[in-house]
Amino acid sequence: MASNSVAYNFPDAQPPEHVYSPLRGISGKIIPWYDETADLDAETRTQEQLRNENLVLREDIDRSSMFEEIVGSSKPIRQLLKQVEKVAPLDSTVLILGQTGTGKELIARALHRRSKRANRPFIRVNCAAIPQSLIASELFGHEKGAFTGAVQRRVGRFEAADGGTLFLDEVGELPMETQIALLRVLQEKEFERVGSNHPISVDVRVVAATNRDLRAAVAAGTFRADLFYRLNVFPVVVPSLRERAEDIPLLIEYFVARYSKESGKSIPHIGKQTLEHLQSYHWPGNIRELQNIVERALILSEADNFMVDENWLRSEPAESSPKRGLSQLENCEVEMIEAALADTHGRVSGPSGAAAKLGIPRQTLESKIRRLGIDRYGQKRPTA
Repeated sequence: MASNSVAYNFPDAQPPEHVYSPLRGISGKIIPWYDETADLDAETRTQEQLRNENLVLREDIDRSSMFEEIVGSSKPIRQLLKQVEKVAPLDSTVLILGQTGTGKELIARALHRRSKRANRPFIRVNCAAIPQSLIASELFGHEKGAFTGAVQRRVGRFEAADGGTLFLDEVGELPMETQIALLRVLQEKEFERVGSNHPISVDVRVVAATNRDLRAAVAAGTFRADLFYRLNVFPVVVPSLRERAEDIPLLIEYFVARYSKESGKSIPHIGKQTLEHLQSYHWPGNIRELQNIVERALILSEADNFMVDENWLRSEPAESSPKRGLSQLENCEVEMIEAALADTHGRVSGPSGAAAKLGIPRQTLESKIRRLGIDRYGQKRPTA
């Protein structure tokens, strides 16, 4: 009698690891059931994917760019954008140099948007804002139990940026041990999570930025020379606002339009005298300072003319000493900090750093250095 079944013979086939029989209820209907191990694995993968996506989303929502578009037509800006256009399609590491408030992150985002990675994540890390004890975990992730408080495995920023761009802002503030780990990623395209010895390969383009003189930091022994040369493949310098003063009217119009829309006010006219006054100011805070003054002026304006109180602008010239205008107590504080930095060759953190010498936390000293306008390497500020 002929059989209706068909037999398939696979000589190399291996028996399945699991053989399941359907579970039936009293009525004979099959009750759906699942492999619990597979469920747990799938749930873990889903949770990791969600954490990864949430990280990217938070970075996109919380981004601290000063404005959405690059505004300006001056020669320095045109030269900068020409460099961005040339290097953006490549995977070369870019080091963005410039003073605080010039818009370095904006340039990093422009590099990403014009690259072949534009549809992949752009992840920003402010290296100066993360405690030194946590920076390695933040960048590379950690395994469960890697240290006190590590209750579950965490995906780091490098994994979150896989296939995309990782922007390391204030890269000059990285501690020495993290500099070594970063150098390995740049050289070998792999890293290990904190608490693991399993290498993880990543495809990430690194864009770094700093307002520090990294060559001076290398000379002082606070920044690795080999890492500097790895980062300095394609350096671009973002001009200060006083170097592109002819862009100030365009920037003011841009910010006025932006904040007028938010405040519901209509400002059809910006006085010529106001523009001239703003163009003659040296803008030590660069575009960020200009943005704040425009927003303040619009909040206080009652007529339809844009007016700026001259008292809002600092009176000292660009080449003046950063100590000018400080109180006697602040001047004493500056002298103490500068002496400690001179003794430590600019080193802030660590047992031999200026913070330990002064007996204050590193974060406190970093804040004072920024607030008091101190150059940790004792170099004079460039004049306009």
